[in-house]
Amino acid sequence: MQIDKLRNRSVDQLFEAMLKLETVEECYRFFDDLCTMGEIESLAQRLEVARMLNSGLTYSHIEAETGASTATISRVKRCLNYGSDGYHLVLERLKKR
Repeated sequence: MQIDKLRNRSVDQLFEAMLKLETVEECYRFFDDLCTMGEIESLAQRLEVARMLNSGLTYSHIEAETGASTATISRVKRCLNYGSDGYHLVLERLKKR
């Protein structure tokens, strides 16, 4: 798994820090300090692309709606189909709220 190449103490610390956040406002504050606006927007765009692909929307619709490149859409689709199921996990939990 590609995830194993990523695994180390620093990444564990980052993920543990994220799990300590309790509200959307806390997430805004933390990510504002941690990331550039472009990085946050890119992450949000990928999640939205995953949601739209999962809903069966076409590349052209997703591209028009999100501004994502076909390369980004393809990468997200590959992760949905062959990844670690992280997108599926999160999308299912978001549906339940």
